[in-house]
Amino acid sequence: MAEEEVKTAPEAPAEANAAATEAPAEAKTTKRGKKGKRIVTSGEVHIQATFNNTIVSITDKQGQVLSASSAGANGFRGGKKGTAYAAQIAAEKAAEIAKKDHGLNSVDVYVKGIGLGRDSAIRAVSGLGIKIDSITDVTPIAHGGVRPKGERKP
Repeated sequence: MAEEEVKTAPEAPAEANAAATEAPAEAKTTKRGKKGKRIVTSGEVHIQATFNNTIVSITDKQGQVLSASSAGANGFRGGKKGTAYAAQIAAEKAAEIAKKDHGLNSVDVYVKGIGLGRDSAIRAVSGLGIKIDSITDVTPIAHGGVRPKGERKP
C-alpha cells in the first residue's frame, strides 16, 4: 500500500501541471482571434482646436472611436502644431482611415475650441468625399461660475 501511495503522489502533480499548461493555451486561442472591422456608414467627427494643437477623433453614433489623429502625431512640433495646415493634415489622416477601414460616408461634426484649425479640419473631411450632415459648435462658454463658499466681502 505504501508503494502505491508513492506512485500515485508523483503522478498527481504531473497531471496537474499538464492540465495547467494546456488550459492557458486553450484560453489564449479562444481569446486571440482578430476583431472584425465594423462597417459604420454614419458617424461623428469631434474636432478639438486649441492654440497649441488640433485633435480629430472620428466615432460612431454611440461614441466608440473609429480613428483619431492630431497635429502632433503627424510630425508637427512646437508652434507648427497649432496651424491650420497641421489641422488639415490631421483631419485628412483620421478621415481616410475611417473611410477606408469602416466605410464611413456621412458625419455630424462637433467643433470645440477657438484654434486656427477649426475650419480647415472641416474642409479636409469634406474634401475626402465624406458628406457632412451638420456642424455643431460645442465650445464651453465661461459664465463666472457659482458663488464661492464663505462670507461675502464688502
